[in-house]
Amino acid sequence: MTGESGKPAIRRPVRSPPEREVLAGEASAAVAAVEPPALVPDPTAAAFFDVDNTLMRGASIYHFARGLAARGMFGPKDLARLTWGQVAFRMRGQENTDHIDAAREAALAFVTGHRVDDIVRLGEEIYDDTMADRIWEGTRELTQRHLQAGQRVWLVTATPVELANILARRLGLTGALGTVSESADGVYTGRLVGGLLHGKAKAAAVEALARREGLDLTRSSAYSDSVNDLPMLRLVGHPNVVNPDAELLAEARRRNWPVHDFRSGRRATMIALPVAAGAGAVAGSVAAAVALRRRRSG
Repeated sequence: MTGESGKPAIRRPVRSPPEREVLAGEASAAVAAVEPPALVPDPTAAAFFDVDNTLMRGASIYHFARGLAARGMFGPKDLARLTWGQVAFRMRGQENTDHIDAAREAALAFVTGHRVDDIVRLGEEIYDDTMADRIWEGTRELTQRHLQAGQRVWLVTATPVELANILARRLGLTGALGTVSESADGVYTGRLVGGLLHGKAKAAAVEALARREGLDLTRSSAYSDSVNDLPMLRLVGHPNVVNPDAELLAEARRRNWPVHDFRSGRRATMIALPVAAGAGAVAGSVAAAVALRRRRSG
């Protein structure tokens, strides 16, 4: 394998995440359902996409919760609590366990005691009503490039796995890795299996899925907007950033990772290499070719 510069890549050992993050990742991979493709000509390569602000504008869990609130599942105070928990998690989740715990509790509050089947049914309605038009078309095109190249495409998100599965099905993707909530007799208990699928837990989930599905992560790709997802991005041979935050953009520029930005309303500006596909690469833009020539001459 070679790195972005064309030189042999040095695969640094990945530090084992804490036990709770490993459990969250393994639980997510264990429940991941696969949509059987008609043909998979490149079965060992895959692409992994974050959801919030990568695939969808805003936080998917917030839009989902708003839909549930509109259907009388809980009140305005509960929605405000969820909103604060998700904002705190988004801003400080990587370094502050108190904020992660607040987000965890808020995410659980509105499903505890409800039947799993009811939440899934309502999730289908809410996707149609308020979420479908929030999908970034540019990111959706990226998922289609991988599918057309015969690769499997997975969502990897802190969003509950039931909602993540709805997104994957509606977008025609292979499957989803998401946060797993415990249920008993078809009813949510209010506990998570391991914890939120966040940061190192996402990387643990991808590794567990790769073992289960026989994937070669050195040939696989990952996409995210957040510096919190660096563990997942560093795990694959072809990391990409989409609508990146400032810290992740700086990291991408330092490492010559491809950058896709759809926030301006126009097609992505590609920096560095185009999306990897199989042994070669999907045909890239002129900007990608220019960037490649600059690197070779540098």
